[in-house]
Amino acid sequence: MRGRPAEELLRLPVRLHGIQLGRPADLIVDLAAERALGLDVLCGDEVHRFLPLAAATVGEDEITVGSALTLLEEAELAFYRARAATLSELRGIELVHDGAPAGRLRDVVVAAAGTLAAVVVEEDGELRRLEPRDGLGIRIASAA
Repeated sequence: MRGRPAEELLRLPVRLHGIQLGRPADLIVDLAAERALGLDVLCGDEVHRFLPLAAATVGEDEITVGSALTLLEEAELAFYRARAATLSELRGIELVHDGAPAGRLRDVVVAAAGTLAAVVVEEDGELRRLEPRDGLGIRIASAA
């Protein structure tokens, strides 16, 4: 399953018919469900809005939407942020993969419909990409 690193997605402008509406500020991720839910987009009016990935098309050099109405207001953004986490919040957390320590999360690779194709972890100064077998089998390491 191929995908794009979130780091790349966050550099793409969000456009409607070639008109830039905003830029992604962060990615909303549900690690337990192994999916990216959407983007926190900082729009031209300086308001953060939620863009569900299912309502967007990710191209080579832009993220396109069919309507400006797909950018949901701050209340909806708060709803999703309360039920998942932003990638910026998750970066650096210790992960467990198949029951063993895996390293600190650095990035996620997002495939079609927001599924996570892989996670990128750092362990002992080296980056490693964890690909799914039957699901990623990742979770946040407990603090204990």
